[in-house]
Amino acid sequence: EKNAGVVLMCCNTALTDLVMETREAHGAADMPLQTIDARVKSVSPLGDDVRLLHLQTPRTNRLRFLAGQSASLSLPDGTVASCPVASCPCDDRNLQFHVRRRAGDAVAERVFDGLKGVDSVRVDGPRGEFVLNEQSHRPLIFIAGESGFAPIKSLIEHAMSLDEAEAIHLYWIGSTESNIYLPNIPRAWADALDNFHYTPLLAGHDLSHMTGIREEALLGLLRGILNEHAEVTDGDVYIAGPESASKLVEQFFLDLGLTKTRVFVTYHNL
Repeated sequence: EKNAGVVLMCCNTALTDLVMETREAHGAADMPLQTIDARVKSVSPLGDDVRLLHLQTPRTNRLRFLAGQSASLSLPDGTVASCPVASCPCDDRNLQFHVRRRAGDAVAERVFDGLKGVDSVRVDGPRGEFVLNEQSHRPLIFIAGESGFAPIKSLIEHAMSLDEAEAIHLYWIGSTESNIYLPNIPRAWADALDNFHYTPLLAGHDLSHMTGIREEALLGLLRGILNEHAEVTDGDVYIAGPESASKLVEQFFLDLGLTKTRVFVTYHNL
């Protein structure tokens, strides 16, 4: 580093005006794939079927990612799972994941059985194009199904840090009330911010397994949103949750005339 002319800015003082050149990521394609060995800082319950997995990277090797992106988590025994990052890119050393118990998901089983602070998790990523369109200043409409709240939470925290959105609306749809497992966070956002609006909604059925009757019930919730807040069609819509439900929500907004450049969706059977 000495031979390359590298200096530690915290140990030097500029004596004249200078120009600093930085590399900025303008989209998902600009984010390099990284592999980082992180340690388990904590595992805590977020309800019966969801755990908060808090990983901490080394100080000198943090994960660069965009809000809404995912990463692959690999355990020492070789089990791997892809999870959306639930935390804000502004704290790229402390990575949070909302892990839902699912049949056949070995990583989720290990998380629920109790990963320890001595355990190491290899993080590969980031991946995905479910990111915020920072060039748009339209209202932001977020629709989270179940633990689809994880990438939505990351997007909302990033949007709040930019402080440029005209308004932010969050609709969190749960199969039951217990599936809305972090209600105090969006409530706190709504209390603190005049332009943030939060509405919890109950589907009354499993969003991961949609049938004709269940589809009509979900469409009824969406029509109710439109009846009470017709202005949602003026915004950009971000949808995350179980695949079948998310596809239905996506098509609902496309049928209203919104273009695909204003409707963003990530399909996860989270």
